[in-house]
Amino acid sequence: KQWYQRRVAITAGESNPLLEAFGNAKTVRNNNSSRFGKYIELQFSAAALPDGGKISNFLLEKSRVCMQNVNERNFHIFYQVLAGASEDERGECGLGEPDYYWYLNQSGTYTVDGTNDAKEYADTRHAMDIMNIDINTQWDILRIISGVLHLGNITFVEHGPNASDPADRSFLQYPAYLLGVEEDRLCKALTTRIMESRWGGKVDITEVTLNPEQAVSTRDALAKALYLRLFDFLVLAVNKAFLKDKSDFCIGVLDIYGFEIFETNGFEQFCINFVNEKLQQIFIELTLKAEQDEYVEEGISWKPIDYFNNKCVCDLIESKRPPGLMCILDDVCATMHAVSEGADIKFVEKLAGACSENEHFNNYNQGFIIVHYAGKVEYNVAGFCERNKDVLFNDVIELMQSTTNKFIRTLFPEDLVALKEKKGKPTTAGFKIRTQANVLVERLMECTPHYIRCIKPNETKKPHDWEDLRAKHQVEYLGLKENIRVRRAGFAYRRPFAKFLSRYAIITKETWPRWTGEPGRGIKHVMDAVSMDPSQWQMGTSKIFIKAPESLFLLEETRERKFDHYARVIQSAWRAYVRRREMAAIREKATDILFNKKMRRRASIRRCFVGDYIGFNQNAGLRALVGKRERIEFACQVNKYDRRYKVQKRDLLMSGQHIYLIGREMVKKGPQAGQLIEKITRTIQVAEIENVDLSTRQDDFFVIRVKEAFPSILESVFKTEFLTILSEKFLASTGNNVNISFSDQISYTAKKDANKMKAWLGSMMGDERVLSFITGNEDFPELVAKGKTLTIAIGNGLPRDSRPGNISARQGSFAKKPSRTKQSINYQPPGSQKKKSNLSMSRSNSSMERPSMHKVGAKQSAKNLHAGQSNRDFMKVPSPNMSIKRKGPPPPPPPPKYPQVRAIWDYQAQDAEELSMKTGDMINLLKKEGSGWWVGELNGNKGLFPFNYVEEI
Repeated sequence: KQWYQRRVAITAGESNPLLEAFGNAKTVRNNNSSRFGKYIELQFSAAALPDGGKISNFLLEKSRVCMQNVNERNFHIFYQVLAGASEDERGECGLGEPDYYWYLNQSGTYTVDGTNDAKEYADTRHAMDIMNIDINTQWDILRIISGVLHLGNITFVEHGPNASDPADRSFLQYPAYLLGVEEDRLCKALTTRIMESRWGGKVDITEVTLNPEQAVSTRDALAKALYLRLFDFLVLAVNKAFLKDKSDFCIGVLDIYGFEIFETNGFEQFCINFVNEKLQQIFIELTLKAEQDEYVEEGISWKPIDYFNNKCVCDLIESKRPPGLMCILDDVCATMHAVSEGADIKFVEKLAGACSENEHFNNYNQGFIIVHYAGKVEYNVAGFCERNKDVLFNDVIELMQSTTNKFIRTLFPEDLVALKEKKGKPTTAGFKIRTQANVLVERLMECTPHYIRCIKPNETKKPHDWEDLRAKHQVEYLGLKENIRVRRAGFAYRRPFAKFLSRYAIITKETWPRWTGEPGRGIKHVMDAVSMDPSQWQMGTSKIFIKAPESLFLLEETRERKFDHYARVIQSAWRAYVRRREMAAIREKATDILFNKKMRRRASIRRCFVGDYIGFNQNAGLRALVGKRERIEFACQVNKYDRRYKVQKRDLLMSGQHIYLIGREMVKKGPQAGQLIEKITRTIQVAEIENVDLSTRQDDFFVIRVKEAFPSILESVFKTEFLTILSEKFLASTGNNVNISFSDQISYTAKKDANKMKAWLGSMMGDERVLSFITGNEDFPELVAKGKTLTIAIGNGLPRDSRPGNISARQGSFAKKPSRTKQSINYQPPGSQKKKSNLSMSRSNSSMERPSMHKVGAKQSAKNLHAGQSNRDFMKVPSPNMSIKRKGPPPPPPPPKYPQVRAIWDYQAQDAEELSMKTGDMINLLKKEGSGWWVGELNGNKGLFPFNYVEEI
């Protein structure tokens, strides 16, 4: 794809020197004037990448091949060939100095200041290589260019009545050789003409001789035809090099010669200025007339601006009824016969009769005057009719088709039989130019035009030379002042109501996501949302008009901010969705570990896995205890039971290699005496874990057995997450699955003997400990220590085959509060016994199956009720110090009944008993649960929320 784009760029760049060599020339006003119209279409793919191009050429000034004005040159390629051709090329093509050729020496100008014709010839040949023109074809092109030059040196003398012969037959040799035709046949094609006359069913063929003037015209017609068809071939070669015929999108660039006024203005200037009139008409239609007409049609407040509409000048030249100048010229040419003498005078006489009343036309003794948009131009009619006929006789076409040069034959593909049978008048140069101009106009009208107006500052062709009057004249006749006045007074942006609302409806809530009301009201909402000055916009009957670009930029900027906001909302929702799916997969994986082996707690089976429950990354003291290269995968607070079943709080940290138990101890000496500091109380290598024991109940106890070391008895509400991560790390470290056992009688040796024999002897001496799990009545474990046995009584949880997605309705549709273990055997929190007994009583008195609760319940009814309540402040007892006329300061707000915490992250409730919150919400803290879930109140709603999502105030 990159190679293809580079190919397009190179082709577009190299086409310029090639087409300029064959299509540009020096004029009295410009050293590199384009003598043809070039319309370049840069083609783009749907992804806005350049992938092709196309060039269309219009109106090549082929008459320049045969004639130039004083101080002008022919096309650049002739001088490039003469200056840069190799010795072989010069010998083969008979190349000499420019003054040797009639087609070059008429003006007496052969060089251009600052131009190296030899170097540009090398650039032209390089461009041919880029366009894939092979070396043989390049030789043929060189032969045609040289042949055209040699053709111009053939002159004719009168030979009998109305007949002619070459003045010097030696001048026929080189053009015949270069063009691959016989010398005699070339001479005959230039001096005679075969005429066919049809009468009834018979055809009479007559050979007519040509006088010297007609022979010169035939010679010039052949030279112009060769050059024009060669130029068309080069344009086709460029288009083939672009490798693409059609495109999704394109940007077109039109480069065409400008308006011309010379000392002597002939047929060529007439045609060039006509094309410029057509282009100026498009400019007026699209920038001045169309815009003001649109304001009137839409009912916009508008003061019309006067401007000159040149349509009357275009009609004067090309109109059919009444006939314009070109139609009259074609009529005169159609009545011409062998002799063209007097045809131009007849043309002027017809113009005087048909166009004399037109205010933009006037005639004088040698021609006529047209008042163009750029000013008055005097046209000399000498040669008008002859150049307009532009006839290439069939004899000349047959001559070129008989050539031995295959390339030249491809330039003349006409079917002469079909041409002979074709009826009607032959087309003229004026007709072709008029047709091409209209095709160009139609193509431009399909586009959205942008104009680059070039101002010529002087006639000296030198920098830093500014002529005020010349620049002012160009600004006036180009209509730039009127265009600026219209643009300044007009509106920079206009769109139909539907398209405007489609683009900017997102700005305000009233119109988003769709507006179904009247378009005007919707637009009013949008404009009010951005506080746009009413003087900056108006609404028409079907479109909205915005005056200044800055106002449009305001709309665009607001729209971008809205899109950014909604994009963030979508991203947040998507991340939450992906996270929920990930959590669901992790929960399923965790469930597989305990499936059919252990009862599940309702509060944990659907809980999201967080990983860090103690804020490890924000605790510099904890980070300092762990190796810098170790990444902590899991961190939480656990209860550690010693050999006497006393509870000690520990922070558990797990990395890929180790499990750390972090305790706190009082510093007895030194500057930190009396302070609590963190300390690693035990380090367990993950690979050294021998077994993990759990009960089959819904408790949170687990025993980690280590090879040749004493076990650790721990309790944590995050045991399932711990086991899941431990399984992954153990598998990654050892290549095996960790051993997990389930039993309601867990025996272990409490003594710290590493030697197995000593451990066995220790167990015989009474160091054996037992954790016994029995069925209780509560979801909270009751611990009873008796001797070396710790009995844990806990009620039944969810069935062992429970999964996060298939909890049956009889087990409740939402999670209960996370369990909290009593921290001491003999200690009961105040009020907990009463709460426990009431809960036990309600369960024992009910033998029916518990129904599932509705997730919403009467919340909505309560909201509706509260929403409908009116202000009841009038029912309050007035303060005795309150004055009717003068109010004192309001009393300070009462202190909050409960401590408050602030949400530091958004949290979306995953269950009916959970509490949703957003960052910055203030939550009344009702109770702290040891399970990591606290109970709070927000906006009248009570529920559970994760403690690590808030900060205490």
